[in-house]
Amino acid sequence: MGKQKIFQCSEDAVANCATVVNNGGVVVYPTDTIYGIGCNPYNALAVKRIFTIKRRSDKKPLPILTYSVQDAERIVSLGRIGRMLAERYWPGALTIVAPLIDHRISPQVMAGSSSLAVRIPANNCVLLLLSHCRYLVGTSANLSGERALKSAQEVLDSGLEGYDALLNGGTVEKGIESTIVSVEGKPKILREGAIKSKEIAHLIGPI
Repeated sequence: MGKQKIFQCSEDAVANCATVVNNGGVVVYPTDTIYGIGCNPYNALAVKRIFTIKRRSDKKPLPILTYSVQDAERIVSLGRIGRMLAERYWPGALTIVAPLIDHRISPQVMAGSSSLAVRIPANNCVLLLLSHCRYLVGTSANLSGERALKSAQEVLDSGLEGYDALLNGGTVEKGIESTIVSVEGKPKILREGAIKSKEIAHLIGPI
């Protein structure tokens, strides 16, 4: 799709990026934790491009960002524990892995799993984008195995190539990836990130 466009975060810029996503493109955007890269998770060709751009193994699943808890519950079954976590931490730096219920999402997103990782980010720029798109693949905007990126300039300097648009929302606060919790069966922490395990255990009991 040619050289990527760079947009400063504004309503018009976000609307342009939403059009890119809806047309099968790939967009880099700020979140509350790090810069992410995403596309329409229902578009298999766009999802494949994410793996190629990141040089990521297609055996690793991709998380999805969504606009609201209601939107999340259209694609996964959060269950009682998942809803407790969502009410406490969303929007925020917690990713919840729950059983998939919307089988129209590209199977490449799950990488062979029957579950899906979902999150609502606490960043106004990407939430505005999600208000247009509802769902976005939400993986980190860096080459696989390299450090997470905190600003649009770091993305531009990183050597990441092949995306269509970059939404510049300045430097993000945390620079630390989200914590991932699975609520399939007994809840368990799959990755400790911005939210500490003991804080989650305090809310839902031993994990």
